[in-house]
Amino acid sequence: MDKQRHQVIIADDHPILLKGLHEFLADLGLEVIGAFYNGKDALDAIVDSQPPLAILDLEMPEMTGLEVAADCKKLGLKTRVILLTLHKELKFYQQAKELNISGYILKEFALNDLRKAIDTVLSGQEFFSEKLFEGLKKEDCLSDHSLTPSELKILRLIADGHSTKEIAEQLFISERTVDKHRSNIISKLNLEKKHNSLLIWAQNNKDNLY
Repeated sequence: MDKQRHQVIIADDHPILLKGLHEFLADLGLEVIGAFYNGKDALDAIVDSQPPLAILDLEMPEMTGLEVAADCKKLGLKTRVILLTLHKELKFYQQAKELNISGYILKEFALNDLRKAIDTVLSGQEFFSEKLFEGLKKEDCLSDHSLTPSELKILRLIADGHSTKEIAEQLFISERTVDKHRSNIISKLNLEKKHNSLLIWAQNNKDNLY
């Protein structure tokens, strides 16, 4: 069996988390050939040994996990990177995808995800925590449709069951303006122009509007 296949470099600026990660990986049969508290030392070790896998904290002193991954990509290294993070924001996930990062795991679910992630990544595939996508649903649900703040406000009021007249009174605008906003929202959400189609959509997606 190829011993190098099981070599890994890890980095996290929290000593207890780093120690726990080291022990967890050892229990899985991986050989941790370097454990570091900052991104720069981790990058230097990755460049020197070029292991098949590096598991890095997203936020670290000197260099973040994303910055380490960016340099690995720039240098053409074959080391696959798994990021451990507390961040569920879309922007971090998008940056990870742009850098061809192989894995993105939320720390709160790391024990459940890490074993599967390592097997998946070492087999040449990608692994992203399912919980990450649950966290993104609220943001994704509306960001793709480019709703304005005014349209989103009106959509929330529709979801709460307010009529056009009530919305106009609350926002101090005319009913005609509300109707125009409703029409724009229907168009952006690609809804059928049927009676109550917007109300039904808003109520079905109410939890994603806040």
